[in-house]
Amino acid sequence: MAENLCPQCGAPLAPGATECKYCGEAVAPAQVQPQPQPQYQQQGAYGQPGQPVQVFVQTGDNDGIDPSWPVKSKITAGLLAILLGGLGIHKFYLGKTGMGILYLLLCWTYIPGIVGLVEGIMYLCSNDHNFQVKNHVRLQ
Repeated sequence: MAENLCPQCGAPLAPGATECKYCGEAVAPAQVQPQPQPQYQQQGAYGQPGQPVQVFVQTGDNDGIDPSWPVKSKITAGLLAILLGGLGIHKFYLGKTGMGILYLLLCWTYIPGIVGLVEGIMYLCSNDHNFQVKNHVRLQ
């Protein structure tokens, strides 16, 4: 199933949206794809052949949050970023191992510490939905 994504920030778009609700980027009507229609299956009800049965495909009206994403805490991620951001512990916690290793390699420059402090404040100040979509996690 193709998902409508913003060309600027990559956030999921609502069907028929003309503008991204996260970054405000205008979306051309050609970029917005219609939602799939319910599928019908020619099958017998209760084993009787020839009677059509309507089968609906769940489109998942969950605003872009995948149920398979891991469950994490926004407060824990924010506190780890503020307190241990220089070592990238918050990145490891959120499942971004590559970025965590990069923070570890550059921790002697103090740049990851400053970036971690800013990220921690951003985690704690962002609303729950934006945090989940941007970090690909579900909240506890």
